[in-house]
Amino acid sequence: VLQSSNSLKASYEDWLLTYGLTVSPFHIRWQTAVFNRQFYNWGRWKPRFLYLWFSVGMVFGIVAMFGSVILLGKTLMQTLTQMLTEAPKAQNDRMLQVVVSILSSGLYLRLYILIVLCENGPCSVPGVNLPVSQLTYFFSAILISGVIHEVGHGVAAIREQVRFNGFGIFIFIIYPGAFVDLFTTHLQLISPVQQLRIFCAGVWHNFVLGVASFVVLFLLPAILFPFYYTGAGALVTEVAEDSPANGPRGLFVGDLVTNLQDCPVYSVEDWNSCLEDISEKSQVGYCVSAATLQQLSFPARVYSRLDGSVECCSNNSLTDVCFSYSNNLDSHLYACLPARKVIEASKVCRTNMDCQKDFVPSFCVTPSLENQTRLIRVKHPPHIDMLYVGHPMHLQYTVSLSSFVPRQNFLSIDLPVVIETFCKYVISLSGALAVINAVPCFALDGQWILNSFLEATLSSLIVEKQSRELVGFLILLAGSALLAANVALGLWLVTAR
Repeated sequence: VLQSSNSLKASYEDWLLTYGLTVSPFHIRWQTAVFNRQFYNWGRWKPRFLYLWFSVGMVFGIVAMFGSVILLGKTLMQTLTQMLTEAPKAQNDRMLQVVVSILSSGLYLRLYILIVLCENGPCSVPGVNLPVSQLTYFFSAILISGVIHEVGHGVAAIREQVRFNGFGIFIFIIYPGAFVDLFTTHLQLISPVQQLRIFCAGVWHNFVLGVASFVVLFLLPAILFPFYYTGAGALVTEVAEDSPANGPRGLFVGDLVTNLQDCPVYSVEDWNSCLEDISEKSQVGYCVSAATLQQLSFPARVYSRLDGSVECCSNNSLTDVCFSYSNNLDSHLYACLPARKVIEASKVCRTNMDCQKDFVPSFCVTPSLENQTRLIRVKHPPHIDMLYVGHPMHLQYTVSLSSFVPRQNFLSIDLPVVIETFCKYVISLSGALAVINAVPCFALDGQWILNSFLEATLSSLIVEKQSRELVGFLILLAGSALLAANVALGLWLVTAR
């Protein structure tokens, strides 16, 4: 609109030029030379070390180029197998999901495909199933990964005596990124090996960033040890409003969960594994003496639910639960009992034999619940135990916890969670950038890595440059087709699920 105005066009373009801005549909780019001195300082720091650093990065980039092809080929076969399977095991198989953003960089378009391979559950994808609260982590990790990627290119270029024109940041639709402006003529005059050091520096720096984030994540308990301790339980940091754990006798922020049934909880990993174990195994029972059973139970009509389970509490009480048990004469007895009185003074059991150690006639009574529903006793001392009835995964999805317990009350319970979450996003997204950019595909770093690699290795075998370019073109065509197939099937999986 501004460019179409005769009175505003000149002043608008001058304003953009003054501030280094470029604006086009869905795309804003800012370039500056303010950081050039810093880039030159980095590029001239310890030349021998930088030579070794980017030489290692060159080897990594070449290996990553071949490895990315193998990975995408394997992923494509797994996806096709999953599509052709009549009843795929969605919870146990790896699921490929992709986030596609076309990022403008220099004079060409780059297609970044951020691939996330998730185990035992859905991945986080913006616009599909990424929670709004996680958007800050996602975009921050993308921006930092992109900046580190381009810093690698820029420093390597200066190290190889290529003129550095500037550094910039852009936003395409909603995705942030970074770029460096290099003098193309200088880049074309240097040797193929020097070019490889520059082109491989981006994926190399993304790999190093991912490894560094993994190290921080692994050493986080030691790093935060002066302020937080671990191994005492899982600290509740958030309970969703619609969570079944929300209520006067539920979980509250700051509670420390120590047990789920008879499964001890020392960390968030224990919490998740205990819930998974509870959901996979049958409902545990509780030892109740014959005298207590006779005293607490009251007559009730027994009827079957649609799924075949039995209900015997017909008074709509929120405190009573139908329990099943067996004696020597009848294996299908039912009693409507007050759940808290039965559970709090009892130990867990599987059969009546587990309850005969005290020489008191006792029965193992088991909650008679619908399929996949469990009665779970959650211990969070010094508060009264929470009794949860429902699917274990609902409890997992609606309660956020941390393995880090503050040593002082003024310390934030969210800080370790923020660091953990951010490190996980950086590991995933920076690693994805490293893998995908190494693919020998048009407009990705892999294109320039492949071309330089072929010039460095085939110049003596294939003398004519046109023949080498033809070989490179065919490989790029195959790599682009492989990546496009993964993108298409990945998007199909995202929309289909």
